[in-house]
Amino acid sequence: MNNKKDIAIVRDLAKRYAEIANLPEQKEKIKLWSSLNSLKSRKPAVHFTFGMWNVWCRDVFGDDKMQCEDPFYRNWERNFKMSIFHNESGDDTIYQPWISMRADIAGGWDDLWNVHMGQTHTEDKGGAWKYDPPIKTWDDVKMLKKPVHNVDEKKTAENLSRLQGALGDIMPIDVSRTPAAMGFLGDISTCLAKLLGLEQMMIYMYESPEELHNLLSFMRDGILENQAAAEKAGHFSLTSHGSQEPTYCDELKQPVPNSGSVKRKELMYFTAAQEYTLISPAMHDEFLLQYQLPILKNYAMSSYGCCENLTEKIDMLRKIPNLRTIAVTPTANVTKCVEQIGDDYVMSWRPNPTDMVCGAWDEAKTRRILTEGVKVLKGHHFCIHLKDVETVEGDPTRLKKWVKIVREVLDENL
Repeated sequence: MNNKKDIAIVRDLAKRYAEIANLPEQKEKIKLWSSLNSLKSRKPAVHFTFGMWNVWCRDVFGDDKMQCEDPFYRNWERNFKMSIFHNESGDDTIYQPWISMRADIAGGWDDLWNVHMGQTHTEDKGGAWKYDPPIKTWDDVKMLKKPVHNVDEKKTAENLSRLQGALGDIMPIDVSRTPAAMGFLGDISTCLAKLLGLEQMMIYMYESPEELHNLLSFMRDGILENQAAAEKAGHFSLTSHGSQEPTYCDELKQPVPNSGSVKRKELMYFTAAQEYTLISPAMHDEFLLQYQLPILKNYAMSSYGCCENLTEKIDMLRKIPNLRTIAVTPTANVTKCVEQIGDDYVMSWRPNPTDMVCGAWDEAKTRRILTEGVKVLKGHHFCIHLKDVETVEGDPTRLKKWVKIVREVLDENL
């Protein structure tokens, strides 16, 4: 492998990224999000998110599209190229003037609970999949172990040394030791469905409520212990905030690289319940929220929701004392959500990506749907978040076009 060539490639990209991250407009975007997330401003923010979990992104930023030979440098090449591409859209995404490196931490997406939480996929690219749950009977629960917070400091130091040697003179490098049981791995819902299977999880609410409650208690305690161990080790920092929107907020300290130890009570936390979208508010409360609350209460603020329809669950969510943002998703009733939420929380409105950029490009349709939504949301605290974009039909410029349309719709209707 020609590491000199790889380093030259990532250095050039890092310098381009650093120029973007240090533009004055980043401070303006921080002010925008801070005021919105503090419930002070009614000026909406606009952004979209994507990653290698999206089919179009894998097509555009896949390994075969990168120049670096070494997988380590190729990953950073990809990260910088994705950010540079994203910046060209003109949305309100914030680009930090530092490089974020994840420490080598025990506990992964498919094995957090000491069992493999698998899936069965079709052969179609980006096609459907179904759960392959490891728990077939309640006796199988004995295989589970609580996630231990463990950082491989030797491997982390090796990775940091390589990155410092290549890019350390261009930007600071923040090392995140945030524990594994966070975000989707800390919302209980995601792993529960992967452990039991989605249909069986629902059936157990009727047929085996006691056993299910016992499993939920075990998972709640495991997540709490994982996070508490990280806090005791001093591994939460000001870059440990969690949300699907930028986490800047006037009540919280701003993210900075390598801030040193902070408490959970200084941070924003993200949680969701996608697998519970078809479950009644009463059962959602009984079989999930009451187990999420002890986790959420340790944080300064929380953001709830990803893709699930929360229209009939707003009253239930008011039990979360530090709730700040609620997702208003493609299947949600925007009008009913606005009527219930009012000015109490920030609404992250997430229009259906199929209507926006994934289906045949129809600017008139996109503009009409956005206009209808903005008229309902007008006068409240909200952002517009395009996410789960699986395809752009070979035309990534649609994302930039979409941002332009959104800004025009906002100008015309606010």
